[in-house]
Amino acid sequence: MSNLKDIKRKIKSVQNTQKTTRAMKLVSTAKLRKAEEAARHSRVYALKINEVLSEIAYKINQYRSVNAESKFFDAKENIEKVDIIFVTADKGLCGGFNIQTIKTVRNMINEFKAKKVKIRLRAVGKKGIEFFSFQGINLLEKYVGVSSSPTYEKAQNIIKDAIDDFISGATDKVILVHNGYNNMISQQIRINDIVPVEPPKLVEVETNSLMEFEPSDDGKILNELLTKYFEYSMYYALVDSLAAEHSARMQAMDNATNNAKERVAQLKLSYNKARQESITTELIEIISGVESMK
Repeated sequence: MSNLKDIKRKIKSVQNTQKTTRAMKLVSTAKLRKAEEAARHSRVYALKINEVLSEIAYKINQYRSVNAESKFFDAKENIEKVDIIFVTADKGLCGGFNIQTIKTVRNMINEFKAKKVKIRLRAVGKKGIEFFSFQGINLLEKYVGVSSSPTYEKAQNIIKDAIDDFISGATDKVILVHNGYNNMISQQIRINDIVPVEPPKLVEVETNSLMEFEPSDDGKILNELLTKYFEYSMYYALVDSLAAEHSARMQAMDNATNNAKERVAQLKLSYNKARQESITTELIEIISGVESMK
């Protein structure tokens, strides 16, 4: 009977877990709809501003003007220092969502170290911070509570420090890494070179572009555009990562719910077999007792 009690206790425990994972799936599904819409709208603006900045970079390379803004468009041949801003989630239970970003960052660190390039890390998200801190890797900046509730103001604060270091010469390049949203069942790692801004590789931009660009003396318009580009790139990474996080958690909780359902079925089968064996044993004992009395 003790074996039957143990099995019943296991069945109840797995069923409780199943209820929890099902509830988490429903919550993630509801949150995903809102995050997916925000990411979709942000992506349109982000792609357009990237396109505009790429064309300006192409034009500046033609003019080769020397001013304060040209620093953002001139890539150094020998890079010595690189800032990597990476975004992970503040919470777990989302499958391999966080580990994919962490693995990408580690590979980038190894590649740059092989080239003797100094790396500085700016971590957004508790899971990424915990991993690299446990590994003993120094983090220049740590941002917790941002990836779970991104706002434009938070994105401004994160990217401002990195851009200021680039302007001062403390770093030669700023790279943004996050796990982005593709659809409800898949995510994709996105690596964005924030600065320096690289011109488009397609030569057709010179003939097809409708943009007329001439460098101004004060560079006010270009400064405003660059600021929006930096800030919105960071904001889009946060929003896109949040949508991907919810989709990954929804998928992970759906798999966990199905696994729990299968486990309950297996335990019930084991319970029925054990119960049948117990009944059979009791019948044999009764029959043996009756026979011995004859």
